[in-house]
Amino acid sequence: MAANAAEQFNIHEAKTNLSRIVERVERGEEIVISRAGHPVAKVVPLVRRVNRTARGSLRGIDLGQDWDSDETNAAIADDFGMPR
Repeated sequence: MAANAAEQFNIHEAKTNLSRIVERVERGEEIVISRAGHPVAKVVPLVRRVNRTARGSLRGIDLGQDWDSDETNAAIADDFGMPR
């Protein structure tokens, strides 16, 4: 097997070892699931764009002084076709 090739498990092995497979995928590996020797699925790491799990995770964003002004709210209402 080539150095970059994903490891392959048959469906029975994958069901039996699902927790171990997920751990390996979390570490960056890609795993191929096969049926009767033919690849049918690939398990790959999920790439998160931003990990915002705590309060204050948007700290530092500058909304500007007029972010909640009557003018800004009217402009948003106009953009969405809503009456003011």
